[in-house]
Amino acid sequence: MTHAETNTSATVYNRVPQVTPDFWLIKLMAVTMGETAADYLNVQMGLGLTMTSVIMAGVLGAALFWQFSQKRYVPSSYWLAVVLISIVGTLVTDNLVDNFHVPLLDCAILFSTALAGTFALWFWSEKTLSIHSIQTNAREAYYWLAILFTFALGTAAGDLVAEYFALGYLAAGILFGMIILSLSLGYFFLGLDAILGFWLVYILTRPLGASFGDLLSQPTQYGGFGLGTIITSAIFLSAIVAIVLYMTLHHEGEELAHDA
Repeated sequence: MTHAETNTSATVYNRVPQVTPDFWLIKLMAVTMGETAADYLNVQMGLGLTMTSVIMAGVLGAALFWQFSQKRYVPSSYWLAVVLISIVGTLVTDNLVDNFHVPLLDCAILFSTALAGTFALWFWSEKTLSIHSIQTNAREAYYWLAILFTFALGTAAGDLVAEYFALGYLAAGILFGMIILSLSLGYFFLGLDAILGFWLVYILTRPLGASFGDLLSQPTQYGGFGLGTIITSAIFLSAIVAIVLYMTLHHEGEELAHDA
């Protein structure tokens, strides 16, 4: 074995993507699709909340198994896991509210506590919360658990704002968009901690995406555009596939250049 081959085999890769504009774009589309896809499976297909949750949890488990087996960032497996975990996170909150009658405020507090506990265990175990060092199974497990709780918390927070303030889909989307913009300005100009800013924006993109997903899919009498969950999901799925394909080609090109 050559010296170059030894170095290549010893390389440890980060298993998650760099945080770039296309990262946030596809993440926003993924959560939008997560909202409409969950509604489609639950209501339009008539599977019901419990059956939809069981099926999607199983599919998510298979996707995460594929993701963990990669031992590096692969756009197709990573973003499939994100789309599916966005659906499951939505369903977790929906089950607590609809099946177990847990108030939305209590759900928000519960998932905030669970997320904080995950971060505490993550830092205690790994001594870092950096998403630039997800290089072991343990760190990746903490990462995906945190993401699950961000989706569940984002769902509860979005529904809480919609129910308590009755802003409507467009106004709610603008509200969450303005909060995200303020956090971005805080990061770029006021020294907001990068890790804190990342996870706050990650939480808030869930209700932002859901608001615009509902705006497009819901009937006009409820303040939506009336496209329906099938068309809305298909639009965002097509966009996600196209961007993931671009990411895959771009990522492979970077790796070839690095190896050369």
